[in-house]
Amino acid sequence: QVQLVESGGGLVQAGGSLRLSCAASGRAFSTYTMGWFRQAPGKEREFVAAVSKSGGSTYYTDSVKGRFAISRDNAENTVYLQMNSLNSEDTAVYFCAAGLTDYRLGPYDYWGQGTQVTVSS
Repeated sequence: QVQLVESGGGLVQAGGSLRLSCAASGRAFSTYTMGWFRQAPGKEREFVAAVSKSGGSTYYTDSVKGRFAISRDNAENTVYLQMNSLNSEDTAVYFCAAGLTDYRLGPYDYWGQGTQVTVSS
C-alpha cells in the first residue's frame, strides 16, 4: 500500500510558475513509476507527465513539453512537477499517481487526493 499526498497547488497569474510535490509513504518508492495527471472542470482526467522508477526517463504530453518538468527524489520519496509559463488551459486539479508498471500511461495503482491549480489571465 502506498499513500500519496500532493502539495504546492494554488492561484497563479498566466506566465507564472508553480512547483507541485507529491510525498509517498509505504512500500519502496523506487519500485514505482510515478505520474502526474490533471482533470479540468467538465473534462476527463488526462496524462501530464511521468518519470521512470530510476528517474532516468521522463515523458510528457505534447501540450506541456518545454514548460513542465517532472523529477523524483527516491531518497526523499517525493516526486515533483515544475510548471512554468502557465496558461489558463493548465487550470485543473492535479493528481499524483504511482504504478508498478514500466509503462508511462499505467496502469497506476495508487492515487493522491489532488491539488488545485488555477491560472488567472
